[in-house]
Amino acid sequence: MRRLCGKEYLLTFCTVTILSFLYLPQPIAEADHPPNFVILFADDLGYGDLSCYGHPTIHTPNIDRMADEGVRLTQFYSSATVCTPSRASLLTGRYQIRTGLTRVLFPHTKYGMPVEEITLAEALKTKNYATICIGKWHLGHLPRYRPTRHGFDEFFGILIANNFVPPGLGLYRNNEEIEQPVDQGALIESYTEEAIKFITNNKDQPFFLYLPYTQVHIPLQVNEKFAGKSRRGLYGDVAESIDWSMREILRQIGRCGLDEQTLVIFTSDNGPWLSEKENGGSAGLLRGGKFEVWEGGIRMPFIARWPGRIPPGRVSRDVCIMMDIFTTCLTLAGVPLPDDRPIDGKNIMPVLDGIGTRPVEPLFFYTGNILGAVRRGPWKLVLHERSPGRGKKPPANPQPRLFNLLTDPSERFDVARQHPEIVNLLQQDMSNFIEGLQKGK
Repeated sequence: MRRLCGKEYLLTFCTVTILSFLYLPQPIAEADHPPNFVILFADDLGYGDLSCYGHPTIHTPNIDRMADEGVRLTQFYSSATVCTPSRASLLTGRYQIRTGLTRVLFPHTKYGMPVEEITLAEALKTKNYATICIGKWHLGHLPRYRPTRHGFDEFFGILIANNFVPPGLGLYRNNEEIEQPVDQGALIESYTEEAIKFITNNKDQPFFLYLPYTQVHIPLQVNEKFAGKSRRGLYGDVAESIDWSMREILRQIGRCGLDEQTLVIFTSDNGPWLSEKENGGSAGLLRGGKFEVWEGGIRMPFIARWPGRIPPGRVSRDVCIMMDIFTTCLTLAGVPLPDDRPIDGKNIMPVLDGIGTRPVEPLFFYTGNILGAVRRGPWKLVLHERSPGRGKKPPANPQPRLFNLLTDPSERFDVARQHPEIVNLLQQDMSNFIEGLQKGK
């Protein structure tokens, strides 16, 4: 090999240095221009319900394009099997067992998100973010639990699940009911119009747009614009209406010149409602669905897009969880994490950037207020696959079932007998977590 002379060596060194600098991850936005955050959160959308996750008939070209322009995670989890707890985890960065929101809230429920909790919106307000919640809140319908009491400047949407007909499903703007009953077929377009207006009005300041869609939760309704368009029938029509909504929102971000200032995240709250049959979704090759801690109930589609910061076209197999969104956004905004309570989320921006990984640690999955499963590395231990229901107790000595998710993502093969040491390790993880909760850790 020929040795380089002094000039050649200097030229080569400078070239490599410059190229290395160009390909370094870009720094977080300057303190006076922190990034915008847009979180688009589907309801009951399964892991297999998008074409970029393998669905053969639901057509989601705009969500697919978002994945092409950003990163798609294949092992992203909700901490819960139903909507209220997963929303609480997203907005607080904490396991739902810490907030007490372990079950679905009903119209007769008299509690909601505790006022002591610090939501992502409240924390971002310390950096003068404009904040809005558009869509399904479902963290308490009484006035003291509503979005505007938890850091959101504005709210437009419904307060409870859309299948709770009595005492009536109303559409709210802030604390005023403006439509009763709500026209559910018009919600997608109404939500999208509100999102576009919010982006336009706040393009010159940092903002947080949280859009928890009502769709694809039953009852399924769309207007004529989307009806009969999908080969998957009505469920596909509704899923594809979300895809249309995302197209309009991403276009508006671009029109306002905010692409490189905005982190957009798309995910779902829990798995598909399989018992609804053709009106429910698909978990793809995963086992189970909503209400269950099988992979189909808790493993979610997750796509993040941030041009200029997240390299395009990546697929990450890193194991991440819902609470990570809270910690990641606050870290990017330069907001210190609350230090007076446990925060379970981690900053996963290195995962999204492609320059690092999330720490390997046990992740816990609840069904109601019962710790049903734990994952550590490739291993997952299942004790209770679903809640036995109100007033019923789970089995006192459940048979542990162990799965290697790297080789068996469909959880077909219980290998607990072959790996008793892994079973003991994961059971100890669960015991340590429960003990820590009791001690306030």
